[in-house]
Amino acid sequence: MAFFNQWWIQASTDFPYTPHPTPFFLISQIRRSAASIAANIAEGYGRKTRGEYIQFLYIAQGSLKELETHLLLSIRVEIQTPQAIQPVLNQCDLVGKILSSLIRALENRK
Repeated sequence: MAFFNQWWIQASTDFPYTPHPTPFFLISQIRRSAASIAANIAEGYGRKTRGEYIQFLYIAQGSLKELETHLLLSIRVEIQTPQAIQPVLNQCDLVGKILSSLIRALENRK
């Protein structure tokens, strides 16, 4: 879980403060979707059954895709540069692979 917490901190702090409402809204969404990934993993882990845990891991994957979309939009509206966002997108890819592997392992367990 420490990996996800550290990753969330980096993903959510790489954006400058701006008084303009549109970028602020997008930055807020980036921070929320990044936090949601770790929160859903933790909540699923605390559930009673493996099936519930897997369901929350799928929700975390959805939040990850939401984060990736917001990051790409931040480039499009020129809040951040592609060079600043690419390392975070690379980490998103890694987190996605970790989640997929964990889901697959849990689904294959009897």
